Amino acid sequence: MTKVPISEKGKSAIDVARGAALLAGEIMQDRFEKVKEISYKGPGDIVTDVDREVEAEVFSFLASEYPCMNLVGEESSPDLRADKGYAWIVDPIDGTRNYAYGIPLYSTVVGLAYEGTVLVGVNYDPNRDELFGAERGKGAFLNGKRIQVSERASLDECIIGLDLSYGDVRAKYALEMVANTVWPHMRTARMIGSSALGLSYVAAGRTDLYLMTGLKPWDQVAGLLLVEEAGGVTTDRMGRLATLYSDGIIASCRDIHEEFMQRTEGHLWREATG
Repeated sequence: MTKVPISEKGKSAIDVARGAALLAGEIMQDRFEKVKEISYKGPGDIVTDVDREVEAEVFSFLASEYPCMNLVGEESSPDLRADKGYAWIVDPIDGTRNYAYGIPLYSTVVGLAYEGTVLVGVNYDPNRDELFGAERGKGAFLNGKRIQVSERASLDECIIGLDLSYGDVRAKYALEMVANTVWPHMRTARMIGSSALGLSYVAAGRTDLYLMTGLKPWDQVAGLLLVEEAGGVTTDRMGRLATLYSDGIIASCRDIHEEFMQRTEGHLWREATG
């Protein structure tokens, strides 16, 4: 197992990640009810001035602790590879659309990876003061209390979480798949507009399965480790173990994941590209 390095100031990486996430949360909450500048990166893909401010502050915090590591962020360095050497990976506001329009469902993500293997992952929801965190091989925790994935044995009993990608076609396929191959053989479905929270909720057993396409390393870096350390599994749409660059993820406990893959085999959401 890759050793998680201590910072230059003598802190553990998980403590640094927590500190960075809490700093981000303070800024987000201070600006939440104030006017925000909104611009578009693509169809439906927005960014605010708060995203940029938070990322800059978090990067400065991380660089003061680990000056020789790469810093990969959604807003300032999206083209830098997250799977080369040691890399801190940051999503300043996951759920920017919620944040921009006053919906209190968003979080900040801070993760550390080495050669693509996630070593540390933290996701902080400042509205509920909920900090999800995991360090490889040491379990997953919510505010210091160990968490684990759901133990439900059948999709019939499950709450499924999903969010719609920025691509209209793949979003349509996701809705069709749930409607035509899973519904009504499930308890209910939830869309919250934050993939980081969606994955964290699976790790905590709040929902039983989460799926989405079009994610980037900063969207899923914490969730991949949280679900794994909570006893679950996250794969791509083909059933291969998910990586930072997987195009589409399915996260759940192993039994539910297997049933879901069987039920949805051959569906366009599982197979389509672009």
